[in-house]
Amino acid sequence: MATRHTKAETQDSAVQAPAHKKRDGGATAREVQQGVVVSLSALNSIEGDITALVRKAVSDALGTGGAAGGELVQVVHDVVEGTIRASEQVGTGLTIAVRSVAKGVIAGVHDVGGDVLAASFEMLRSLIRVAASLGADVGTVARQAIDAAVEAAQETGGNAAQVGKRGIEGAIESAGEIGNLAVRTVRDVLIGIAGSVGQTMEAAMPMHQPAGTQEHAAKPRHH
Repeated sequence: MATRHTKAETQDSAVQAPAHKKRDGGATAREVQQGVVVSLSALNSIEGDITALVRKAVSDALGTGGAAGGELVQVVHDVVEGTIRASEQVGTGLTIAVRSVAKGVIAGVHDVGGDVLAASFEMLRSLIRVAASLGADVGTVARQAIDAAVEAAQETGGNAAQVGKRGIEGAIESAGEIGNLAVRTVRDVLIGIAGSVGQTMEAAMPMHQPAGTQEHAAKPRHH
């Protein structure tokens, strides 16, 4: 026989039903924050490890005295290309690789008493070239590299403004070899950090006039 429920019993059951537990928004925020901290700590550790590896590779290759200019250029190029290609292969992220190689090159050349300004110039030239070959945003790469190079110069007691200036010049020269669009991209990005490297943008970045402007200006108008 079916059990009959009175109206009172039904109401009591509804009252006693457990309410849906509301999610603590504060707990969610703390959980996310803790996860991000762990992830960022891991990324910082990776960047530090790569920086140390690059620093040692550069200083070992150059040896005491910083080596001759030609050898410095080759060492910087090889280290930059090797680091960026490796990051692409394992997927560690281009930003980490760019910052690590920039800091490692500056610190490594400094360790052996080499020409840090020349290293900054060549490092940016190589980075822009490799980044372009991978289809990366050359403007973003240039900014990340110069920020990291300036940071490394500050940490090693070098002239951060001059390191940044030479880096900008290297980036612009390399972009010019790629094309006018690359030059404009790099200029637009780097213009934002001009103040931090001694207001050198105007001198470092060549101004391009539209085709025919100079020719037109050279010919006086006749009435």
